[in-house]
Amino acid sequence: MTTLNPYLSFRDSARAAMDLYESVFGGTLTRSTFAEFHTSDDPAEGDKIMHSALTTDSGMVLMAADTPNSMELSPGSSFSVSLSGDDEAELNGYFEKLAAGGTVLQPLAKAPWGDSFGMLVDPFGVTWLVNIAGPGSAPTE
Repeated sequence: MTTLNPYLSFRDSARAAMDLYESVFGGTLTRSTFAEFHTSDDPAEGDKIMHSALTTDSGMVLMAADTPNSMELSPGSSFSVSLSGDDEAELNGYFEKLAAGGTVLQPLAKAPWGDSFGMLVDPFGVTWLVNIAGPGSAPTE
């Protein structure tokens, strides 16, 4: 089986971002620092997150890391993370928790294609798309 998982890059906030995502989605969060794997000669980077992964009970996996100071990081709007399904209560809960401290771009509402759809930017600048399948909708994957 092959999987495709979002991998987010941050400057110094991967730990806090993944803590937020763990509080939203639950699951098991693992993380390793630059110091643990001796991947940076810069002592100021020792506590930075070299790799983290959140695996939820439903099988979602979200990964993230801090970008080393020696590498450029250009936050942008060229990507977003999409959550979709038919569990309205679960997806509404995710939307509300991710929106706390962030910016709602499109409130969750009935969309022209029959589903409920909303967009937000979380407190760490990540854009999330949430689609809740309406009655008779084709499954979204």
